[in-house]
Amino acid sequence: MTTYFAADPTTILLSVSAVVWGSVSTESRSLLLMRRSDNAHWGLPGGYVERGESVSEAVFREVFEETGVQIAVGRLIGVYSDPARQVIAYPDGNRVQAVNLCFEAEAVGTGEATTPEETLELGYFQTDALPEPFVPIHSIRIEDALAGSPSAAVR
Repeated sequence: MTTYFAADPTTILLSVSAVVWGSVSTESRSLLLMRRSDNAHWGLPGGYVERGESVSEAVFREVFEETGVQIAVGRLIGVYSDPARQVIAYPDGNRVQAVNLCFEAEAVGTGEATTPEETLELGYFQTDALPEPFVPIHSIRIEDALAGSPSAAVR
């Protein structure tokens, strides 16, 4: 099972995530979340940047792969790299320090998720009623998105 707040990273990788807002008219500014298949926690869609890919391409791809939702990528919410919060332990023994760029995005369309095996469930949630268990390293990203600062947080 994937766990968070590991120590002693074995590698460092660049990742992206998105705070995806549903349409104002249909979802009342609710947040798109997915329940992950690797540990059954709810959290933001996202993943690792692939070679030859820009971060905006990566966040669009990751959200679509995991949820089937097409997005318009918006502002950079923050850069998250603190090893006390950003080391993830995988079942294979790898401990990745994930440097994450989190973007704000709007849902603009839907399709078929291309990696449905990564996602157990999807839903739109109000930010004051997030489901549990929740990916602990994603909470601060949502807080930073809600703060609405014109400059990106660096944590």
